[in-house]
Amino acid sequence: MDDMPIQAEPTPAHAPHQPEKPSKQPDYASSTTTTLGTKAPSRMPTYISSGSVERDSKVPQQLLSRRPSIDIDDYFTSRILARIIWIHTEERDGEEGKEDVLAKLTGINLIVAFAIALKHKLRFEPNLAYDDLADLVGHLDTFAKAAHDPNACDTRKPGRLKAIAQYLSVPMAVSNPRKAIKKSKKPLGNLPAEILSYLFAYVNELMNEGKIRLPVYQTQAGTALSSLEEVMTGTERVLNTPLPLAYTILISQITWIYVLVLPFQLVKDLGWITIPGSVVATYIIQGLAAICAEIENPFGNDVNDLPLDVFCEQLAADLDIITSSPPPKPQEFMSRRDNLVLHPLSKSGAVAWKERSVDDIRAALKAKATIAPAAMAISGTRGKILTASRISADQA
Repeated sequence: MDDMPIQAEPTPAHAPHQPEKPSKQPDYASSTTTTLGTKAPSRMPTYISSGSVERDSKVPQQLLSRRPSIDIDDYFTSRILARIIWIHTEERDGEEGKEDVLAKLTGINLIVAFAIALKHKLRFEPNLAYDDLADLVGHLDTFAKAAHDPNACDTRKPGRLKAIAQYLSVPMAVSNPRKAIKKSKKPLGNLPAEILSYLFAYVNELMNEGKIRLPVYQTQAGTALSSLEEVMTGTERVLNTPLPLAYTILISQITWIYVLVLPFQLVKDLGWITIPGSVVATYIIQGLAAICAEIENPFGNDVNDLPLDVFCEQLAADLDIITSSPPPKPQEFMSRRDNLVLHPLSKSGAVAWKERSVDDIRAALKAKATIAPAAMAISGTRGKILTASRISADQA
């Protein structure tokens, strides 16, 4: 009895037939998610739809979004770093202080050199024979300096017809921008990256020697340097990531097919007006298609390109203004007679208010806070009220 095999219970005849459940396996090509959130059948693998297509669809968006902000970021970041170097870096006394001032000027000049070198790199100008760059990086050991050829820099202006053709973006008139790079017989390196390495080394030395004491300024200096490197990487990404060829071909084909078919659609309703209407429509549609070619490289010398020369000149001028005077000391400008601390309530300076008590100062501040809203509420009486209060405050 114990050795008898146990028989399986037979399935009732009235029981409905249940199909076998398939094993759960990942289905990579069963469906794709539409924009409305529903599932739509598709034979395309999901890794293609969510990877390649999504990446390619973001290329024009990245080009458009990065175009106006690239050099603006570089501009403001450079000013922040220059201000930290000039104001928040301590100077020693005597001859050592003179060396510190010259070192700070060298570091700030490296910031200007980085911006100018990046401008020339984005325009495929790898040489050093440029008036705005040669004197700033001549003392640095770089690959561009070792490969420098004085005769390689072609400064000749194109002829009148060629200049007009280049202005109109005629394909046959546009020369290869990488021609100067291909002519070089030695490695040119990456001049902006090399300048940035020297700048990193200088800021690192300032921190190691304790010349930038406060941690907040040390963090800001490091962040500014990282931002400059991000700007360089972002501009190179835009420069070396043109619109995909498939987009260019598809846009060209669609626009030409639409333009050629358009007259046959309009001639029945417009008659002879179809001719000028088709010409205008062709001009508009082809102009929209040409925008793709214009935004592909915004760093050149065309009319629609970014004004890199203006950015670099303005940056150099701003840094000259920052370095035109030594770092200000608060006690020097706070104690001046023309420091009208209670303007517009009182014409007395900080020296005069020092002779009064704290209670007088706080009473004047309270009067200033109460008089200003009342004067602004009553049109035309602000000057009279402030004048009367100013006389009483000065005579108090």
